Amino acid sequence: MMIKKNLSVIEKELPKHVTLVAVSKTKPASDILEAYNAGQKVFGENKIQEMVEKYNALPKDIQWHMIGHLQSNKVKYMAHFVHLIHGVDKFKTLKEINKQAKKHNRIISCLLQAKIAKEDSKFGLSFTEIENILNAEEFAELQNIKVVGFMGMATFTDNKEQLESEFSSLKTFFNKQQKRISLTNCNLKILSMGMSGDYSLAIENGCNMVRIGSAIFGNRNYNN
Repeated sequence: MMIKKNLSVIEKELPKHVTLVAVSKTKPASDILEAYNAGQKVFGENKIQEMVEKYNALPKDIQWHMIGHLQSNKVKYMAHFVHLIHGVDKFKTLKEINKQAKKHNRIISCLLQAKIAKEDSKFGLSFTEIENILNAEEFAELQNIKVVGFMGMATFTDNKEQLESEFSSLKTFFNKQQKRISLTNCNLKILSMGMSGDYSLAIENGCNMVRIGSAIFGNRNYNN
């Protein structure tokens, strides 16, 4: 019942226009089912093999989001069902997603991951690199993917001013690109920012999708 209670608290805090991705990585299918039965239908995983196992075991109306760093050679395992891929940080990965989506006669939605954190450990593209991808003729030829927005992970810090600066920089860039781009395979509508520790600040700074794990499911067991 803890999961249901936590979900209820978070849902009351979220504006209606903000989509909640319940980050279920390392959590058992039973926990996901509890959240599902409480009305949550969108779940995020960071390992493809784990997500495939859960997809096979759980209700088929769940929307599975791949939120972890993505290796191109593993795209094929989830191409038949993944709803949204958050962390695309290479053009090569977009090409592979397009190739695998085509095999399943699907168009797979993707978010380009922008590097907004000051930490070296975070993956992501610079704003210039994102613009270069979206402006490339080769990008326009990828008809089995659709870039529907951007994702950003802020620095792991308690410094509110720094977090606000990072979130607002991506929101400003998102707004600029939204006005500028008109392509059949690019329709920018999702800005995915904010996790358990900083999602309120991310919402204040304009995101419309948050990725929340520990605040719903409790601390993770990384030994699973």
